[in-house]
Amino acid sequence: MLPIVADRLAQFESRLREVLRSDVAFIEAIGDDLVRAGGKRLRPTLAFLSSDLVGAEPETGMDVALAVELLHAASLLHDDLIDDAETRRGAVAAFRRYGNVVSVMSGDFMLARVLALLAGSGSADFTRLMAETAAEICEGEVLQFQAATLETYDLGVYDRVIEGKTAALLATALEAPALLARAPAAMRAALRSYGLAYGRAFQMQDDRLDLLGDPDALGKPVGGDLREGKATYPVLMLLRAGVDEPRTILRRHAREPGDVERVVELVREHGADRAACAAIVAQAEAAIAALDAFPPSPARAALVELAQREIERSH
Repeated sequence: MLPIVADRLAQFESRLREVLRSDVAFIEAIGDDLVRAGGKRLRPTLAFLSSDLVGAEPETGMDVALAVELLHAASLLHDDLIDDAETRRGAVAAFRRYGNVVSVMSGDFMLARVLALLAGSGSADFTRLMAETAAEICEGEVLQFQAATLETYDLGVYDRVIEGKTAALLATALEAPALLARAPAAMRAALRSYGLAYGRAFQMQDDRLDLLGDPDALGKPVGGDLREGKATYPVLMLLRAGVDEPRTILRRHAREPGDVERVVELVREHGADRAACAAIVAQAEAAIAALDAFPPSPARAALVELAQREIERSH
């Protein structure tokens, strides 16, 4: 947690609990789980830092933080069911404890709370931005499934997937406070550019660690993407270099003993890990460059720090 947003994140947790309150016990329980699980709270952090940069009212930053986090949480409830996940942040996935109907409808309940926040903002532009972002998230997730099903192993498709499923919402967390504060268009564009580049770096690092990370640090086995037939950046680099063995492993969803270990071996042998790291650095540097639109400040320094952390992240 960054000290500059620590107090606001504590207030955020309290507000999140209020927004998720329901007299239906199972919905309340899933909401409580979301609050207790915590996580990085990256999207609220970005909303608060953006608010500082553009001089937005404190309540503006809080409303954006709540809206983007609730949209993110709803998407995770749905994703876990789709992916047949066992756990989420170290706890049993909600649908495994409460069933599919409760999990899906609780995600829909969170989306309804997002709608209420948008209505309260009184901003058609904010509502439109959130609607477009929600559509991008859906398109990114479905495109990823489509690419795995149709065996479309393509860097252009991968770029669109990571932008849709991750970068778009991070960009909105940064852009929305500027929009609501009526900041100059150049500032709004710079924050969006930072969010997209930082989001790409974040997802590329997540994908790299899914294959090459330490299972103990990650809290899960490596190779999850391979087992779902998903070709991420290191594997795509192998295929582009003419190393075709990973294609066969992807097609069988890494079901054979030693499949994941073989892809890891190939990635290291052919320099695909170095290529992935270089791509992550390039995106992190692009994010930092976008902040040139702002004078030095604690909020800008915090955003620079977040981008730099992504280069070295190990879990």
